[in-house]
Amino acid sequence: MENTLGLEIIEVVEQAAIASAKWMGKGEKDTADEVAVEAMRERMNKINMRGRIVIGEGERDDAPMLYIGEEVGICTQPDAKNYCNPDELIEIDIAVDPCEGTNLVAYGQNGSMAVLAIAEKGGLFAAPDFYMKKLAAPAAARGHVDINKSATENLRIISDCLNRSIEDLVIVVMDRSRHEGLIKEIRDAGARVRLIADGDVSAAVSCAFSGSNIHGLMGIGAAPEGVISAAAMRCLGGHFQGQLIYDPAIVKTGLIGESKESNLERLAGMGINDPDKVYSAEELASGDTVLFAACGITPGTLMNGVRFFKGGARTESLVISSQSKTARFVDTVHMFDQPKTLQLK
Repeated sequence: MENTLGLEIIEVVEQAAIASAKWMGKGEKDTADEVAVEAMRERMNKINMRGRIVIGEGERDDAPMLYIGEEVGICTQPDAKNYCNPDELIEIDIAVDPCEGTNLVAYGQNGSMAVLAIAEKGGLFAAPDFYMKKLAAPAAARGHVDINKSATENLRIISDCLNRSIEDLVIVVMDRSRHEGLIKEIRDAGARVRLIADGDVSAAVSCAFSGSNIHGLMGIGAAPEGVISAAAMRCLGGHFQGQLIYDPAIVKTGLIGESKESNLERLAGMGINDPDKVYSAEELASGDTVLFAACGITPGTLMNGVRFFKGGARTESLVISSQSKTARFVDTVHMFDQPKTLQLK
């Protein structure tokens, strides 16, 4: 799957990032999302595959979607028989967030990216559009930290596993009122907190890279993005756990259904009979082969954002594979016209 789709999925996230970046700083988050969705869909429909979107985007913000259940790829098109080679057909599940951090793009802030994860059919957990309590940590702490332990306990474990003091740790938490107690506990334990407005996929993945100066992600964020983060962390060997949050009183947003009871009914209808189950990265991304790809829209910890020049643009992407056990950073110059110069830095 990697040999067939590796370059293709890089181009999918690149095209989404370029389209969205053109709206950076214009204050129009829905437009930035919409153009990313359309660019991602258009490029995926040129790939010789039968793909199914198991995690889409946009329901929470009532924005345009690559909707859950949508089929993409050459082999799903009306004239598929003219293009699709049945002998080379790959059936895959896809989790997408064409513009993770729409507000970040709209207001010209750091940390937005176009992102997706793929696995063979049935290889990704079809998370509902709920919230998820998350814990991400470096590979050295994998299996030692636990989402059921307190933040203080987990900080001590990360400190021991990394052989560094708690005071040297940086933990990313989304800047939300629901995290006031968590933020206080982390600070009281001696660690430092990096608050982010949106975009916790990048924060989770950064935990796996030494030198990112991010040593953990804690708190509650969107469940679909949790699955995408888990796919990357599974490939990288980092620690990731997620637990669905179905009680509106906990997330304090009113965006996950009218009541705890109706949400439990919805989960049961999806076949989730243990709503309090803690999922590991291997359960959220269980496929034999898992690929993750992301392209920076605005500058971030791991990748630079899209940079335009006369006649083209430059992107930085990351593709991670469980098959080849690689994490590739891809620096691409896109030539729209005939540029007179190609900017290297």
